Amino acid sequence: MAASRVGSRATERILPGWLRVVVLAVLLAFALVPVLYVIIASISSDVDVAAGNLWPEDFNFGNYQQIWNTVPLARGLANSFLVAGVVAIVSSLLAAAAAYFLVRYRFRGRLTVLRSLVGLQSIPGTLLLVPIFVLFAFLGSKIGISIIGTTWGLIITYLTFAMPFATWVMVTYMRGLPRELDEAARIDGASSFTLFRTVILPLSWPGIVVAAVFSFLLGWNDVMYAQIMTKPSSRTVAVVLQVFSTGSEGGALPPYGQMMAASLVCAIPVVALDLGFQRFLVTGLTAGSDK
Repeated sequence: MAASRVGSRATERILPGWLRVVVLAVLLAFALVPVLYVIIASISSDVDVAAGNLWPEDFNFGNYQQIWNTVPLARGLANSFLVAGVVAIVSSLLAAAAAYFLVRYRFRGRLTVLRSLVGLQSIPGTLLLVPIFVLFAFLGSKIGISIIGTTWGLIITYLTFAMPFATWVMVTYMRGLPRELDEAARIDGASSFTLFRTVILPLSWPGIVVAAVFSFLLGWNDVMYAQIMTKPSSRTVAVVLQVFSTGSEGGALPPYGQMMAASLVCAIPVVALDLGFQRFLVTGLTAGSDK
């Protein structure tokens, strides 16, 4: 405890108090000023935003009411919650099971699998767009079921990207769980499944939350795959916003205020998710070992 306090004081001595305040203020300004501008623009008229006014002449809270009729925002939000939620739940639970097998058991090819999880993260998603599209189109024609344009097809697409990262997060976390817990459960007669369900899973919640949150963000923020793999009825909210921002025609003034309002509405679930699980995110990202 004393050593921790000494280390904390030594860290504080690196910068004088006034300089720490200045640095924090600059960092906060970089982070908060754009957000404040979006909030102000969302309650401004389109003319004020186009003119670059930093403060509106008249507050227009009607933007938040009009967005629901201007674009299919509600349907986009529902599709995003469905796709991102399923991806988060499925990828985190499957990743937990795969990580348990990779960490607790020794078998031929185990290191290859672990290295592949890291290697897959370096492949740009743009390189896989055409192959995935062609594969889904081929499978759809063979089985007689349309895959492209459906929400479940988009879910499968996101799982291919979410699973490697989620599995690596869970592998890193489960390496820090003591094996003595497994031995104690084995002595009590627990099977592998019972051990995983009653011991490993309850202790792995921080790692599972990290994997689920990052998987959710993947499904919520992606535009490229969602734009290609969906149709108007299955578009996610990211695609709805993208279409909204490019939908003005005939040289008319774009609805800047509604765009900003829609952007804030779509950002609320992500911000609430991060704030709600912040404690688990910090624990999950800093846990584990280098074994």
